[in-house]
Amino acid sequence: MDWKALLSALAALYITAQRLWYSPRGTLLTAQDKAKFAGFFSPELLDSARLAVLTEERVVNPSVYHAISFFDTIVARGPLTDGLLFHELVHLEQYRQLGIPRFSDLYVRGFLSRGVYAEIPLEQSAYALQARYEKDAARAFLVANEVAASIAAGKFQDATRV
Repeated sequence: MDWKALLSALAALYITAQRLWYSPRGTLLTAQDKAKFAGFFSPELLDSARLAVLTEERVVNPSVYHAISFFDTIVARGPLTDGLLFHELVHLEQYRQLGIPRFSDLYVRGFLSRGVYAEIPLEQSAYALQARYEKDAARAFLVANEVAASIAAGKFQDATRV
């Protein structure tokens, strides 16, 4: 196993462990949030998403974040704006379609190849979809279709060529 694959496997274990730790402490999305995002995400995703808002603690690593997603659980340091919650829900959809091992591999390799968090292809996609939502929240589009199209087009793959 090469060192990049090892890092990806360790990241997958970390994500799984964090999900197991924070998911029971999270709550389901509110009815208002589900209604707000209904035209963008499947009912299944919205019904299973959990949100854990921390008040007196932080996720230790990474230490710099306002919110982070672990498969079906979003962990935040405080209240989220609609845009940031949308962004994190995009990551939940990415996890749903890719699974934890593949998401981890693409994320780690994206960071290693680009060296900057904001240039990781999975993040770029989430930011682009977030911007599209924020530009016109009344104009719904299915994030699942957008993520599937990005996967089919190999938009996340260039990071694996590290």
